[in-house]
Amino acid sequence: MPIANRPLSPHLQVYKLPLTALMSISHRGTGIALSAGTLYLVWQLLAAASGPDAFEIFQGFAGSWLGLLVLFGWSVALFYHLCNGIRHLFWDVGMAFSNEATDKANRAVLIATVALTIVAWVAGLGTWGGK
Repeated sequence: MPIANRPLSPHLQVYKLPLTALMSISHRGTGIALSAGTLYLVWQLLAAASGPDAFEIFQGFAGSWLGLLVLFGWSVALFYHLCNGIRHLFWDVGMAFSNEATDKANRAVLIATVALTIVAWVAGLGTWGGK
């Protein structure tokens, strides 16, 4: 039986996902990242409960460039997941379903994520005395 010369179904290499779909996927990804980041918090609490030597090891990692990068990524994930979750709450009550409103909400979530992350890190650096 000859194979018909017809187009294949679109796939991720051909089809450009709309921003709303990318943000939905990112929402799930940040949820997973927040769960993994909770292990970082558990490590800190266990180190604090285990004594000064264990806590010093944690502080050494937390103050390193890798530890700060992990904390920065966790804070971005936290604020993105929070802002996108608020957007989903509006959707749950039937608001902002038009294409125009969805585009505005997408931009608002991204801007709020950046703004909240900057505010948190500036405030946090201020409380650490610039360290």
